[in-house]
Amino acid sequence: MSNTDKILILGGCRSGKSSHALQLAERMGKRRIFVATCVPHDDEMIARVDRHRQERSDTWKTLEVPVDLAGAISAHSPTVDVMLVDCLTLWLSNLLMKTPDAAKIQRMIDELADAVKAAPKAVVLVSNEVGAGIVPENRLARRYRDLAGWANQAMAAACNRVVWTVAGIPVTIKPPFQNTAP
Repeated sequence: MSNTDKILILGGCRSGKSSHALQLAERMGKRRIFVATCVPHDDEMIARVDRHRQERSDTWKTLEVPVDLAGAISAHSPTVDVMLVDCLTLWLSNLLMKTPDAAKIQRMIDELADAVKAAPKAVVLVSNEVGAGIVPENRLARRYRDLAGWANQAMAAACNRVVWTVAGIPVTIKPPFQNTAP
């Protein structure tokens, strides 16, 4: 792992993706920023945010960035060893609540991918894989699922490493496993 790696960590709910991302990022340097995208709207989400805060040591600086992830990465990446963004799917929810304009959201996804690629230091992104289930019954949920899929593809293309977490087990899917057997 280098101090310029760009890593996307995907998984389902409670798959261990955030814990794995935190462990990776803590090995990437002492100057760390945790970029939180969650805007808690109820007591249960407030409790989740508090649990996540307690998992991090006090060596982390936290930025709450519900929308402008590209700007935050561009502004802060040069000043730290690693930025950990948790999570992209909550960020997409925030974008959907802010604008119905799909083209604008796609531009913001592209801007984020560009910012990740251009970041001079390590960036670790966490995202849910939401497209592996049934087709949602309503238009907004289908739109969200599609945006999450496109965002995950864009970030996977921008990153040099992609990890899928299943039952707490991280499985590297990019770069692909190279079988050297005859």
